[in-house]
Amino acid sequence: MMKTVILCGGYGTRIRDVADDIPKPMIPIGGKPIIWHIMKTYAYHGYHDFVLCMGYKSEVIKDFFINYELRTSDITIKLGKKSEQIISEASHDEDGWKITLAETGIKAMTGARVRRIKKYIGDDPYFMLTYGDGVGDIDIEALVAFHKKHGKMVTLTGVRPPGRFGELGIAEDGTTITGFNEKPQASGGRINGGYFVCKREFLDILSEDEDLVLEQEPMKRLVELGELKVFEHDGFWQPMDTSREFSLLNELYNNNQAPWVKWEKK
Repeated sequence: MMKTVILCGGYGTRIRDVADDIPKPMIPIGGKPIIWHIMKTYAYHGYHDFVLCMGYKSEVIKDFFINYELRTSDITIKLGKKSEQIISEASHDEDGWKITLAETGIKAMTGARVRRIKKYIGDDPYFMLTYGDGVGDIDIEALVAFHKKHGKMVTLTGVRPPGRFGELGIAEDGTTITGFNEKPQASGGRINGGYFVCKREFLDILSEDEDLVLEQEPMKRLVELGELKVFEHDGFWQPMDTSREFSLLNELYNNNQAPWVKWEKK
């Protein structure tokens, strides 16, 4: 089963008024961390093997998943010198998830984090990769099929954004990326929404240098090689960078209007 790598080492400095003491991917939507929502999206499409690239306050992420059965099950406790704890049959739908909690460094940037989990990809020919702070109703099966069909090294999902992100340059064929500008204001085009599919060889372009930013030299190198394709997504996509976006996502979820929540509609 293809592994899904999720970047979840960030500080979330722009959303401090919402959560000052937890890593950004653990900020909740409807009572569950945003990273859980992202994982549920992949699991809905049949991908249950995750590698989490952790950094800032990784112990919070570890605690959540190590104690997941306790959090989601009924427990009977018998107190005394020889106390007993009986956990009821799991009452959640995450049975079978495999989660590797990888310590990729407090200060490491995104490119270094991905390179540092190379050993967990093993001999798999492909792996998926995304950010731990954005949700969308991405068709993962169509994304993977698109990637395997064109045969290039990396596919990223191009989304239509709020206008404060950098824009992708896309060639006339509609799938080849010709430019990767991280910061300029978008002018109605598409931006990098994460949800990558990568050949294992992409890891060889990366280094463990702490300062290696995935979206800079590695992406520019892929563009030079003609190895970066875009999967166009016109549906819902929303990052959670600010308290306003935190409120928006929670409002959508609480009103049963969250487009990314496919698993509750099965």
